[in-house]
Amino acid sequence: MKAILLTVLLSTFSFAAHAAQTETVGVKGMVCSFCAQGITKKFKEQPEVENVDVSLENKYVKLTYKDGKTLSHDKIESLLKEAGYEVSFDKK
Repeated sequence: MKAILLTVLLSTFSFAAHAAQTETVGVKGMVCSFCAQGITKKFKEQPEVENVDVSLENKYVKLTYKDGKTLSHDKIESLLKEAGYEVSFDKK
């Protein structure tokens, strides 16, 4: 029984250690599919970002980072401003 419990605990910790870090950021001013494509391209160019999921309907971008990497909020805001949008970090 102890061996099973130990195996389950180790599997859980191992999975948590390798879980990808994600961040969802609200985007103000995004109104069309071209906006979403531009934002996707902008973030995919960043070496820290593994995946970008933009929701035009819900006005957010979900960033999945490479292992151990992230973008600062200043960098995210700067990238969105360069693309012509405003950021909202209160998006969940």
